Amino acid sequence: METFSFEDGMRGRPRRGGPPSDAWRRYVPFIPWVLGALIAVFLISDFSYTVEPHEQAVVLRFGAYKATTMPGLHFKLPIADQVMKVSVEEHGLSLPFSPVGQSGPNRLDANGLRARQAQADPDDDETLMLTGDLNTASVEWTVQWRVTEPSSYLFRFPGGEDDQSAQELLTYVARTVMNRLVGDYSFDEMIGPKRGDIALQAREDSQRILDAYDCGITVTALQMQRVIPPDRVKPSFDRVNASIQLKQKAENEAESTRNKLIPEARANSDKLIREAEGYASRTKAEAQGEIEALLARFHAYERAPDVTRQRLYIEAMQGLFESVKDKTIIDADLNRALPILNLNEKGEVAK
Repeated sequence: METFSFEDGMRGRPRRGGPPSDAWRRYVPFIPWVLGALIAVFLISDFSYTVEPHEQAVVLRFGAYKATTMPGLHFKLPIADQVMKVSVEEHGLSLPFSPVGQSGPNRLDANGLRARQAQADPDDDETLMLTGDLNTASVEWTVQWRVTEPSSYLFRFPGGEDDQSAQELLTYVARTVMNRLVGDYSFDEMIGPKRGDIALQAREDSQRILDAYDCGITVTALQMQRVIPPDRVKPSFDRVNASIQLKQKAENEAESTRNKLIPEARANSDKLIREAEGYASRTKAEAQGEIEALLARFHAYERAPDVTRQRLYIEAMQGLFESVKDKTIIDADLNRALPILNLNEKGEVAK
């Protein structure tokens, strides 16, 4: 058995098989300082936190909601406060594909938005919806959303940013709303004038359901991407669509001809009406003038019958003479027989 001498103990070199060395005891006074330094470093590092520009932070004090902080450097009580960060950037979903976790991981699109990785060749049955006129349509749309109430979002989805429950909820809500709205409109309305109205109504209805869940999510935009017939009926639909286009072309040509002929007919009608009105006014004025002239003669005849009778006779003879081209005037005081007139020679009187 090896022994441990006093000199070896003073130099800190234990002998094999002897009692343990007491050299470590010189470091015992430094252990509290080291532990205090470690605790101080931990407290200092836990005394502040930084929120990125695309985030907001929810502060919980002993598990209860304390405040929501904006991007920047903030301070908190160590150990007592817990900070949970939530991304408030805009996210995108391509629907009606299955939520993330069932069809594929998220990806970033050209605008930096978190969008769903769509299938390269999606199953037609997943996009089919029944329209109001009992036709089937393949409908696809996108939903843009962001977190506007981080505290409600975290309490509803405790997993926070990495939890896919929020995207699943959005998917189910949007698909439910869209199926109901598509059933209220015909296929022609969906691909035509009602397309924008359907997207707007779908966004409002989806937001109303999300508000009822109090999940802190706001739908910023909803856009209809594709509304097409299923592949198996697309040839028939193309033929029907071509017939509809021909019908619309014929209707447009007929409407153009109608718009051209109606103004011309109205112009001719107005012209004839104005001419008839002018003729009526002129005839009425002439008749009124003749009436006034006859009345004037009648009143004059009442005042001086002889003079009026003579004047009327003279006016009548004047009118008669004006209508005769060749005239022969015979003196009323002629006492001999009427001279023989040579009627074969115009304008000459036989002597």
